[in-house]
Amino acid sequence: MHDSVTESLNPTADLGSAAAEKLTEVPGPRGETAPDASRSPVQDSDLLRAARREPVRRTPVWFMRQAGRALPEYKKVRTGIPMLESCFRPDLVTEITLQPVRRYGVDAAVFFSDIVVPLKAIGVDVEIVPNVGPVIANPIRDASGLDQIRPVDPETDLAVISEATRQLVGELGSTPLIGFGGAPFTVASYLIEGGPSKNHEKTKAMMLGEPELFATLLDRLADLTAAFLRVQIEAGASVVQLFDSWAGALAPRDYERYVLPHSAKVLASIADLGVPRIHFGVGTGELLPLMAAAGADVVGVDWRVPLDEASRRIGPDYAVQGNLDPAVMFAPWPVIEAKVREVLADGAKTPGHIFNLGHGVTPDMDPDRLARVVELVHEVSAR
Repeated sequence: MHDSVTESLNPTADLGSAAAEKLTEVPGPRGETAPDASRSPVQDSDLLRAARREPVRRTPVWFMRQAGRALPEYKKVRTGIPMLESCFRPDLVTEITLQPVRRYGVDAAVFFSDIVVPLKAIGVDVEIVPNVGPVIANPIRDASGLDQIRPVDPETDLAVISEATRQLVGELGSTPLIGFGGAPFTVASYLIEGGPSKNHEKTKAMMLGEPELFATLLDRLADLTAAFLRVQIEAGASVVQLFDSWAGALAPRDYERYVLPHSAKVLASIADLGVPRIHFGVGTGELLPLMAAAGADVVGVDWRVPLDEASRRIGPDYAVQGNLDPAVMFAPWPVIEAKVREVLADGAKTPGHIFNLGHGVTPDMDPDRLARVVELVHEVSAR
């Protein structure tokens, strides 16, 4: 750990007078931030405060894909264990989820899982192939393929998910746990394509050419994801994030017509549980108002749109999350620091800000740099 996160850069050097002026502001909403004795420590955490658009003591920070990937301790504990197997072992889920909390000092843990875990739980023949991603043995290309997506029984199919969540909450104490779920469109894209795809040709062909089949598939997946998230919340998760990673491949009109209703179904189905709901996608700058309208409390923003502009697009009723470009983490530290400060300055203009990358941690990121970013966010925003 470094003695000072500002050792290598004058706080306002090389940013220009306008940017330097912004950095004198305190990021995040201003106001009373004394502990609220009427709330539990988790409910009074900065992450929950920011999600509710309340004043924070300092800007909360966590990283998508922080559980695993870049950490040597993750690679060690997973040696010889396939990815999906590790997701169904509560002991491993607990250990892997806790690792970045210990190492980075982040303000939240995110449940270690994968968007295809619910599919595996109901018997879909899916594996995660190293250096490839999820691969579906029998892609869904017609109505007969829908038989693979049977109704989920949470008490049997998802019992290990509930157990792992309870274990985690017991270990985390006052640190919030973020529940994890894949949005219907993104999960469907793997099922239809048979694996990862750059252009989603088969997915779009079904969406546009067989809209009833596509809608039926997404409706079933919405029920599956809703059950997956509900199990995590009922076992103690205090925030959830719906990952629609590939929604940015869609035009706004198509997203609104074919996809939004199904994501809205997921988010509405857990509204009664009262936890903040984060909605995230990549390349979704043109979709941000629609993703907010689907039922989010917090909208995840990738690096392509500044946070203040994203907030302007979606309006004052939503907090934002993001949005440091993951590629910046490979630049020299002075560049990283300047970019982190820039994100914080933009976030200071929003109703609520949770600091994150604009997408996930990559396997070759330096864990020490991630820890240093957490220090910087906390140091600057606490002033």
